[in-house]
Amino acid sequence: MAKKKKTTAAKKRPDMINALNFFAEAGLLKKVKRSGWWVAGIKNPESVAEHSFRTAVIGFYLAELENVDPYKVVSMALFNDIHEARINDLHKMGHYYIDFKDAEKKVFKDQVKFLDKRVKGTLEAVRKDYDTQKSFESLIARDADILECLIQAKEYYDDGHETARLFFARAPKFLKSKSAKALWGKIRSWDSNEWWQDVVKFER
Repeated sequence: MAKKKKTTAAKKRPDMINALNFFAEAGLLKKVKRSGWWVAGIKNPESVAEHSFRTAVIGFYLAELENVDPYKVVSMALFNDIHEARINDLHKMGHYYIDFKDAEKKVFKDQVKFLDKRVKGTLEAVRKDYDTQKSFESLIARDADILECLIQAKEYYDDGHETARLFFARAPKFLKSKSAKALWGKIRSWDSNEWWQDVVKFER
């Protein structure tokens, strides 16, 4: 009698291997640099993962202030740039010459197609919501993305990279929510090193 082949739990649930592969791919964003900062002379800029994380934090805060669903906002913030794991980040000059929108959509479709059906459906809905920019949550998520860039620009500027201030010129015009505009009103005069100096002072 032929012996039955041992079936591992992973083979029984191939969607779990697909999930692990998806997580590994998302981890690649820790190595993908935000290329716009290279143009500003930043030799070792933040990664896409670092940008996405703080965008999610800002998005949660703005969602609470604006009384919209924080889960949706945070989800959009976390997955907005997931496609860059495959095609990297492209700065604005590059976008002027290359239309990356179709490529981004194609990549995202391929990234989620083998995931659990329920997860796939949720991520597709999140992506569509953000891309159409019709819901309040999508507007807040976009505001968070812009604010994160502005805060990062101010941090680089405070660290001596004067060209980072050029990012202040155009980006703020795209802010939609009252809360985001109020925060922007404080950023230019804000000292990004203030928070830790206050902590040290308090600890003393």
